Amino acid sequence: MVKEIERAGIPVVHVCTVVPISLTVGANRIVPAIAIPHPLGNPQLDEKEEKKLRRKLVEKALKALQTEVDGQTVFED
Repeated sequence: MVKEIERAGIPVVHVCTVVPISLTVGANRIVPAIAIPHPLGNPQLDEKEEKKLRRKLVEKALKALQTEVDGQTVFED
């Protein structure tokens, strides 16, 4: 679905826990997530630290969304 949305001219960021799968399906902007059961958080952190972690992921995804890419790009730290 990511490729079809981009084909329509809308940039997409694929936040995922298994980067090789995103690469296989052809996603262009890939942001690695935390873990399969909790992709956008870590329930072992206290509330303040988890909020900080989530904010960092969202900011990374927004930066990826604004970045021109030529082919597949993984946005690491």
